[in-house]
Amino acid sequence: MEHSIRTSKAQEFVDVTNIIREEISKSGVKNGIAVAFVPHTTAGITINENADPDVVHDIISALSKAFPENGSYRHFEGNSHAHIKASLTGSSCNLIVENGRLKLGTWQGVYFCEFDGPRNRKIYVKVIGD
Repeated sequence: MEHSIRTSKAQEFVDVTNIIREEISKSGVKNGIAVAFVPHTTAGITINENADPDVVHDIISALSKAFPENGSYRHFEGNSHAHIKASLTGSSCNLIVENGRLKLGTWQGVYFCEFDGPRNRKIYVKVIGD
């Protein structure tokens, strides 16, 4: 199922855990996997802590230090830093569905990772049962 996401910053993480939970609930799948896919080359998806927002801030800060917006890149659009960050986070993640529920660690959440915003974006979620 396709979902729209509107980002509001150049770089931000948007918690999409509830979007995935809703798709699992609608699917009726009790045991299987949920696949979340981001069809963009300057955005990604990741699983990380969702209890302390400073973690997200620190991740974005560290990625920006490692891959600054203004580097000696050759890509003419000027957003190579975003392509690199998206490659590092990846474009999809597989999540376990157990007893009809998303199986995550206590502090974990799933994040859409914007690296070239603000933009209108998409995320696709597919739930597959045993």
